Amino acid sequence: MVRHVEAAIDPGFPGHRSEGERIRDLSISLSGCYGQALLDAGALPLSLPATNSLDGLAEYVRRSDGVLLTGGDDIDPRLYAERLPARVRRTVGITPDGGARDFRELLLLNEIFRQRKPLLAICRGHQLLNVALGGTLVADIPGQMPRALNHRRLDKRNETVHEVCLTPGSLLAKITGKAKLAVNSTHHQAVGRVAEPLQAVAVSRDGVVEGVELKIGCCRLAAVSFERSVSPGTPGNRYAEHRAIFRVFTRVCARGRKNNI
Repeated sequence: MVRHVEAAIDPGFPGHRSEGERIRDLSISLSGCYGQALLDAGALPLSLPATNSLDGLAEYVRRSDGVLLTGGDDIDPRLYAERLPARVRRTVGITPDGGARDFRELLLLNEIFRQRKPLLAICRGHQLLNVALGGTLVADIPGQMPRALNHRRLDKRNETVHEVCLTPGSLLAKITGKAKLAVNSTHHQAVGRVAEPLQAVAVSRDGVVEGVELKIGCCRLAAVSFERSVSPGTPGNRYAEHRAIFRVFTRVCARGRKNNI
């Protein structure tokens, strides 16, 4: 197992929430599932602060061996849709400073690509990556894809609820060793038109894109819509395929550190 690989995690909720009576200022929040999954894979996770400083973000990326973009709230439709029906727009849940998080993570993605660092993007991160590279989103799965599965199973957030078909020969198929993968599902939005540099490699039976990779076959980027099947307290032999994604990500990060890239 590789140790002391540093993986930076962008927090799930940028500073806009007040937590408890003793905290009167704004705070950030991040599910412990991400950190635990990285620790189990041999990484040393570090959370990034909610900053829009270009110099700061560049230095955080430089000091990290790889970056994990986490899940969270919906992405502002203005980033990917010129026209969106009012009935659909009303379903989009953007927090008071959600736009600030969108902006910060777009800056962060640009820096990750500039420095050629490994990236694992999950759920919201998966969607924002597609937007950053020129793709679009389904802003409201139930409203825009009425025949779609229920992808927002918050009642079973740590359980698998449907399957996705993996593209043969894709990085995700190689990592998991599967042609079909059972996944959990808690997302309200989804990848729409896939960005030109990317290819869909995981699709559910209703046509919703659940995973993308770079077309060039680079092993340093993976993005998936499922996220929380690996959670603290989950037995080590459960969801082994999901854990493998974090293990391979950690190995790629370690390889980059060794080669000083």
